[in-house]
Amino acid sequence: MKNKKYKRNRRKKNKQWIIAFIIIIVLIIAGIWGKGFWKDRLQVQNLGKTKTPEWIDKQIIENDGTSRNGKKLSRVKDIVIHYVGNPGSTAQGNHDFYVSPQSNVSSHFIVGLKGEIIQCIPLDEMSAASNWRNNDTISIEVCHPDDGGKFNKKTYQSLVKLTAWLLERCGLKEKHIIRHYDITGKECPRYYVRNEDKWEEFKDDVKKYREK
Repeated sequence: MKNKKYKRNRRKKNKQWIIAFIIIIVLIIAGIWGKGFWKDRLQVQNLGKTKTPEWIDKQIIENDGTSRNGKKLSRVKDIVIHYVGNPGSTAQGNHDFYVSPQSNVSSHFIVGLKGEIIQCIPLDEMSAASNWRNNDTISIEVCHPDDGGKFNKKTYQSLVKLTAWLLERCGLKEKHIIRHYDITGKECPRYYVRNEDKWEEFKDDVKKYREK
């Protein structure tokens, strides 16, 4: 009888140890997840409080439920570069299209042919530019003079400056600059999909700008 009682007690203690071990593991996982969650929340909150530099023309579009749905970003993991796909169009023209009834797209920023930069969506909200990555990316649409999609000098310089600033604000490195192509396989931005060396050169230029 004593032997049976001893075995029962031992099984009970073993079971208790297993339960305690599982609880500890769950708490560790929850702690790690919670730390990341609050870090992401803080990142987005800080972006919402960011003061826009004077070289950015802030023209935030109204919340219409489509082009701007008002939903908050979950975090910012990457900066996505796009090209507008409409040769010769201006930053203002693309902004005005976003606010038109026929639009269901938008980007956080548009860089124009004269180097002008227009902000369309608040930094802590989702744009409608990068498909299933809208929730964790900031998007930049870039104007181009012709169908080849190459950016002119003024546009390129402003894009480098804007991208460098966004990386600083989001606490990201150059490896977090991506193309729309890297998400969906769409040829966007066309020139930098067709010319991989120029894409790497662009990221190097952003890095050099940050190191000034």
